Amino acid sequence: MSDDTILHSNEIEANSGSYSISERNRVRRLHERGRYDRETVHAVLDAAMLCHVAYSMDGEPYCTPTIHWRDGDRLYWHGSSASRMLRQLKAGARACLTVSHLDGLVLARSGFHHSVNYRSAMCFGMARIIDDQAEKEHALDALIERFYPGRTSLLRPIERQEIKATMVVGMEIEEASAKMRAAGVGDDEDDYALPIWAGVIPVCTVIGQFETCPRLLPDVEVPAGLAGFAPGRSLDEVLLENQRRYEMGPEA
Repeated sequence: MSDDTILHSNEIEANSGSYSISERNRVRRLHERGRYDRETVHAVLDAAMLCHVAYSMDGEPYCTPTIHWRDGDRLYWHGSSASRMLRQLKAGARACLTVSHLDGLVLARSGFHHSVNYRSAMCFGMARIIDDQAEKEHALDALIERFYPGRTSLLRPIERQEIKATMVVGMEIEEASAKMRAAGVGDDEDDYALPIWAGVIPVCTVIGQFETCPRLLPDVEVPAGLAGFAPGRSLDEVLLENQRRYEMGPEA
């Protein structure tokens, strides 16, 4: 499929609010769990800070865990300018970025029916190094602002050497799919009569108490932009909330 064909297909799908479906992103096993609408895919991406990016270099597979952030249909991630893998992206390379959330442990009455509740997203596109200085600086600011609203205005300006040492990668999402399970135990009918405990153990990442830097200057308070990170809240909830604020702009 040519780049022009992909872009034309995505333009059509963008109007319908869904990503195009191809042999590459089609959910095959348990296809009823698959979703292709942007709202669902973006929600899975935005509720996470960590992703895994897979490439093929010199005929060998590589998969890198990193922090990602989204701006519309464009994904960004970063790493060291000394990274061999990132240097390979100078001319662009096909990449697959995935995100997954573990939401529950499903214990059945047989080993075969044990499962997990989860949300996942898989995105495909052409990953390229961001060389434009203005776009790169904007992306690095967005990395902070997307997760911690209002924080960039409180920080010292990023230094030129820091920008030089950091490589930013951008990838337009050409195709994507989400897959999820949010259900209870699914045993064989005869097994429900067995005296074996079965059920779901919910799993989530929860915000803990802040651990203040011991070298913090006197009278420095937690900034208002971090109010959402209240102890006991779900990290998913906070990240989705901050993504919405980021998309609405600084006045939100």
